[in-house]
Amino acid sequence: MNLRLLVLAALFAGLPATGAAQSANPLTANAKIQFGALSGFVVRSAEKVPEDLYSFRATPEVRSMAELYGHVADAMFSMCSTAAGAKPPRTGIEKAVTGKAALVAALKEGVSYCNSVYDSMTDQKGIETVPFFFGPTPRVSVLYFVVSHTYEHYGNLVTYMRLKNIVPPSSEPAKPK
Repeated sequence: MNLRLLVLAALFAGLPATGAAQSANPLTANAKIQFGALSGFVVRSAEKVPEDLYSFRATPEVRSMAELYGHVADAMFSMCSTAAGAKPPRTGIEKAVTGKAALVAALKEGVSYCNSVYDSMTDQKGIETVPFFFGPTPRVSVLYFVVSHTYEHYGNLVTYMRLKNIVPPSSEPAKPK
């Protein structure tokens, strides 16, 4: 099964029987489901990669694994705060935070912060526009962009992990329940 199908299966495995589409806020509920599955993969990958590989970069021109994890955490704080209409509670992680434990903690903090934004969002509030990279953007679209941006960099991390013979979390066999 390819990565895309595995991710889709993971996204929908946790849906309640009624599904996100029957929620009072289906757009926001679906964005949160996607963010939850993906952010889980990112955090698990950060936990799984040995600390001595955090300095690995596929080529000299690209970010190291540590920089990628820091960049993803920074982006979570930045974009989720934009969707919330607030200032980011934390910045500068990519440049200043080093070490596996600190980066895993920063990622978990970013995920927690974003979850609080998703939890407080409604579809009605989500259609309000906020200033964003592309001009005025609906809040819920910013939350979906958090997902697409995180997917982009999880893809980088998957490649790095594969280059080091590490199976990424999204490719691990399902654990029996």
